[in-house]
Amino acid sequence: MLTSMKKFFNESSKDLKRIYKLVDNVNELENKYEKYSDQELKGMKDHFKDLLASGKSLMDIQAEAFAVVREASKRVLGLRHYDVQLIGGFVLNEGAIAQMNTGEGKTLVATLPSYLHALEGKGVHIITANEYLASRDKDLMGEVHEFLGMTVGLNISQMLPSDKREAYAADITYGTGTEFGFDYLRDNMVFRKEEKVQRGHHFAIVDEVDSILIDEARTPLIIAGQSSEGAELFHITAQIMKTFKEKVDYEISNESKATFLTDEGATKIEKAFGIDNLYDIEHQDLLHNVTQALKAHAVLKLDVDYIVKDGEISLIDKFTGRVMEGRSFSEGLHQAIEAKEGLEISAENETQATITIQNYFRLYHSLSGMTGSAMPSKGEFWETYQLPVIEIPTNKPIQRVDEPDLIFKDELSKHKKIVAEVKRIHAQGRPILIGTTSIEQSEKLSIHLDREKVHHQILNAKTEADEAKIITKAGQKGQVMIATNMAGRGTDILLDEDVKELGGLQIIGTERHESNRIDMQLRGRSGRQGDPGSTQFIISLEDDLFSYYDEEETEKYMKKVKTDDTGLVLSPSPEKFVKMVQETIEQTHQSSRTHLLKLEHPLNEQSQIIYSMRDRILDMEPDQMFTILKEYIQNYIHQIVMMHYSTEIEEPDVQAVIDELSLVILSLDWQESDLQNLNGSEIEEKALTALAEMEPILLTLQEDAEWGGQLRAYMLQQIDTNWMSHLDEMNRVKEGIGLSGYGQQDPYMLFGKEALSQFNNLLNKIQSEISIHFMEYVKSSQDEDEMEENH
Repeated sequence: MLTSMKKFFNESSKDLKRIYKLVDNVNELENKYEKYSDQELKGMKDHFKDLLASGKSLMDIQAEAFAVVREASKRVLGLRHYDVQLIGGFVLNEGAIAQMNTGEGKTLVATLPSYLHALEGKGVHIITANEYLASRDKDLMGEVHEFLGMTVGLNISQMLPSDKREAYAADITYGTGTEFGFDYLRDNMVFRKEEKVQRGHHFAIVDEVDSILIDEARTPLIIAGQSSEGAELFHITAQIMKTFKEKVDYEISNESKATFLTDEGATKIEKAFGIDNLYDIEHQDLLHNVTQALKAHAVLKLDVDYIVKDGEISLIDKFTGRVMEGRSFSEGLHQAIEAKEGLEISAENETQATITIQNYFRLYHSLSGMTGSAMPSKGEFWETYQLPVIEIPTNKPIQRVDEPDLIFKDELSKHKKIVAEVKRIHAQGRPILIGTTSIEQSEKLSIHLDREKVHHQILNAKTEADEAKIITKAGQKGQVMIATNMAGRGTDILLDEDVKELGGLQIIGTERHESNRIDMQLRGRSGRQGDPGSTQFIISLEDDLFSYYDEEETEKYMKKVKTDDTGLVLSPSPEKFVKMVQETIEQTHQSSRTHLLKLEHPLNEQSQIIYSMRDRILDMEPDQMFTILKEYIQNYIHQIVMMHYSTEIEEPDVQAVIDELSLVILSLDWQESDLQNLNGSEIEEKALTALAEMEPILLTLQEDAEWGGQLRAYMLQQIDTNWMSHLDEMNRVKEGIGLSGYGQQDPYMLFGKEALSQFNNLLNKIQSEISIHFMEYVKSSQDEDEMEENH
């Protein structure tokens, strides 16, 4: 079989001969392990661990380990890994992305490298697209792992920290990417080391890797706390926006969907609030509020970007059509949408911790992934994550027929054709799955089918479990199902036997997605494992996709369009035009991800420093806390002297130096005359000597565990409070950073410089505040003790 594979295997693969040889090795070992008892198979875990301890590498034992997993799967699940699944396993094991078609058994493939890497005892994370799949895969594939003596955990939202700790302590842990990321952020906000739940980032396998590492990567993960901003302003700006007209009061960039006030729009705001210049620094909070209100009004659509459910705004994932539980827009945008929809305004959030998807997954020592549609983004995978993409051949030849697109001039003509095609194919008894890009489009199409009395099911924004159960029925005879493109992703659609004879599952795509990868995923729902099937996209030039494209270019094309009497576009080359639009939008989205990553780079490096500061404090025993305090005081002394005795200062303010140093050195009784003839270095040395004389007081405090505990809590609190203020300030700087490009300056370099300057100030502020306030606390406690003695 391997010989026939070679012509299918993509040449981007590393060292193909070696992978083929490894598969041969696994096959040769099959007879050996078939003879093993269940207990002997389970005992292989300890055997492999001994080999690793003796100096063998994972690569040395991978073929044997894969053979053991295959045998366990045969006994536990009745499933034997195909050779192509073994290839997929070896690709994952080497830290790459395996592109495997839908229905090729990616979930089973993950059992191979996850078992192997779990032998190192550092934990393996298997990331799925949603919590239903995480739970399903943990229960099903977990049986194989547990049979082989591994522990398996499930990490989902709403779990108690103690349960999460247990899940992370397991050899293999299933969960969603966002939950793993949020746990990382929460771990860096705890006040006691024991409260952390994660134990490092060793090896991860990401299922539907393009969805998680690329599509979701345009939105950073943010943990926010409630701020005290009032709700009234949101209602006022929402009312003003209702009077605004596009191209009069504001403009929208088609490519980025960014909104801009025109001069007329800005004037209206100024009149409404009785101010002279909206862009003055004193009105930056109002400008921010207006910007968010405008975005809510002009860009974000009900039933496309969000739904109103039980009086609350629920975000919709544009790539799956599902509600994103527990997610909200940040920086006042959520409140702006609530005001737009006339809902009660929730407390505005302020950022407490944040990380991009890209930066979270780059924490892993080794990362790998699987999907049916990675090739179109292989450049971005390599550039962002250093992950090569390797195309894995299918187990059976693909029988599916992908018909060319039908492109209509307007939406009505498109809907007529879709309904006609549904009726024609439905009459044959073949099942039909109709893919849409939004809930709004699903409901529109449903109305057209109802008018023609075509019985159908509409599937959108349900729970993942409901989706999965319903989508499995899509392959039954006579079924007509409308679903957002990615509904039930990760769930196989099995065909009835008589359906195969009728031609299999028909997929109809009603719009081209912003990413060709999502179109590939939709097509891949049909024709799994050599089944028959067919797919076709029936779209129109009025689809949402074209609203993201350059308006002038679209108008130019529309003027040249020739159609037949049904509205079908005949020329000029509609397929070429659609391909160009889709590629342009994909490039825009990639640029936006690159932009986010470049802006976040300095903040990500800074967060690592802040988190290591916190970890150092958490790792220390209470009696060691005063070592850090002493360091902070020494740094504070250095900063004070540098500030007053730099080369730029002609005449130092000696009294100011004494006053500021006395904040951290108890009973400092210096006079100006004591420092009159000293330079900066000499004053710093004198201050450090005075600090050393305080040593007995610090040692006394050090012996009191309560003081140490209070100092730790105070240090962490000061770090967190100042870090949140820094993030808030950096968000404001980010908002205006794009404008600097017009001045022929690199905006990323400017932002990096500003971020570094602000961060240095932040570190100085943290250390000085901790030093001053804690020493004030010590002084007041000493005064109280003296009063009690005198009393």
